[in-house]
Amino acid sequence: MIICKTPREIEIMREAGKIVALTHQELQKHIAPGITTKGLDEIADRFIRQHDAVPSFKGYNGFRGSICASVNEELVHGIPGNRTLVDGDIISIDIGANYKGYHGDSAWTYPVGSISTDTQKLLDVTEESLFLGLKEAKPGERLSNISHAIQTFVEDNGFSIVREYVGHGVGQDLHEAPQIPHYGPPNKGPRLKPG
Repeated sequence: MIICKTPREIEIMREAGKIVALTHQELQKHIAPGITTKGLDEIADRFIRQHDAVPSFKGYNGFRGSICASVNEELVHGIPGNRTLVDGDIISIDIGANYKGYHGDSAWTYPVGSISTDTQKLLDVTEESLFLGLKEAKPGERLSNISHAIQTFVEDNGFSIVREYVGHGVGQDLHEAPQIPHYGPPNKGPRLKPG
């Protein structure tokens, strides 16, 4: 069941999301050949706590990191460790912050040094597909229109969709309804409403 939030809850969640965004910006300064995923995790942990929040992932179902750090072929939820980034890698960093009991959560993929043209196209297409999906996230629209917009753009550009993982809502719980796959037909599922 989708839990609609009050304006006050949305305000707190917006602050949690801002902390997550600022943490991404901070980590982006450090993503370079030679740093380990554990090093990035330590920077993120410290930064989130300096902003009066707690890393959402640390201890979640036994997870050891403050961030998820997935390099190259690793899809999601990589555990930070001694892996050293090298020129040409890409790294997906998933960050969650719990601020006043509400979570913010987002993942971005970053290049490490110089990457190939094909890899840059992957990053560009996936980023654009996110923004096309977000354009469909408005009151009155069907939830599946988000999924369909993402799938259509990705496949039209020669890539495929990972079907085993989905987007999700956040709130007092790190993973809340709705689940949002990145594929599917348009005009299905619940209609979106404010909150």
